[in-house]
Amino acid sequence: MHLDVNSLGFRKSPAQTRVVVAMSGGVDSSVTAAMLHEEGYDVVGITLQLYDHGAAVGRASACCAGQDIQDARRVATQTGFPHYVLDYESRFKDSVIENFVDSYLQGETPLPCVRCNQTVKFSDLLQTARDLDADCLATGHYVRRVDGATGPELHKAVDPGKDQSYFLFATTREQLAFLRFPLGEKRKEDTRMIARELNVFVADKPDSQDICFVPNGSYAQVVEKLRPGAAEPGNIVDLNGRVLGRHDGIIHFTVGQRRGIGIGGTDQPLYVVRIDAERREVTVGHRGALARHSLATHTMNWIGDAPLVGSTVTAFARIRSSSEAVPCQVTPRAGGGARIDFEAPQFGVSVGQAAVLYDGSRILGGGWISHA
Repeated sequence: MHLDVNSLGFRKSPAQTRVVVAMSGGVDSSVTAAMLHEEGYDVVGITLQLYDHGAAVGRASACCAGQDIQDARRVATQTGFPHYVLDYESRFKDSVIENFVDSYLQGETPLPCVRCNQTVKFSDLLQTARDLDADCLATGHYVRRVDGATGPELHKAVDPGKDQSYFLFATTREQLAFLRFPLGEKRKEDTRMIARELNVFVADKPDSQDICFVPNGSYAQVVEKLRPGAAEPGNIVDLNGRVLGRHDGIIHFTVGQRRGIGIGGTDQPLYVVRIDAERREVTVGHRGALARHSLATHTMNWIGDAPLVGSTVTAFARIRSSSEAVPCQVTPRAGGGARIDFEAPQFGVSVGQAAVLYDGSRILGGGWISHA
């Protein structure tokens, strides 16, 4: 008997398709799980305890904090599918938090959400899903998985305001084959409407705005707690090396920053242009000093059709999650990196962020910015 392909792309009935859903306790992942259960899939919800959500975090509104775990469990109980909480705290600390802290101390601007997807969620959790004999791992990310001529492709979400493709650039071909993103074709308001229709009680729960383990958005507070005494004071200098003032630690600054520099009396706003961790020096200048015509990346992940080897590729690049994709030329470099040349100068290129490459809506891959 010939079976049609179900909504997740498997040639069998939903009831015969086991789906592990990563549940953070928010509306997106809750709707993903409830919607798939409503369609008849064999859903198993998993929530990861990623850090000490008590006194160490100081609040319960962040992703996977204590209240969020309870919310995910309640959604599963009310909807009627099994739910498990897995302790990934040690792995998360080693792979994500320690990297975050070290990056700030090196004068970089880290991307912990990408590191989490790259190491914990799409590596460890994906393997757990396989161990549970799941056919796939589904998440509440706003991104689309499209079947292409040479295999599954990763594309931007339909809702440009919620698109999370920048944070998933490190997804490999093997991982993409096992992943599903049911919300990629939906808008946020559609997700909340589905939540109400399915009586998912977190339908109106606010979206988390901060990095999950950073209390009140204070990155420096996390760094100082894990590396006591590491935030040493230093000089703020202009482009010629002239001392303009003092700072309380480079961890309080990021390239492109304008507010909070603490230097007044200039005819134009000052921006952070460079951070020298070894000298504990922050260089500031006018906006024009931020212009960069090219950058270099390391540890490229490439999921385009043709391998990124030998020749230059034309693409569009985003250098921050909030930036627009701009035309560029991508030239592979020895050691798995690439040089990216822009048609027009870009502002605020920061080491530690990612350069993510697109062809229209499709994500071709990307790499970590090593220097500009």
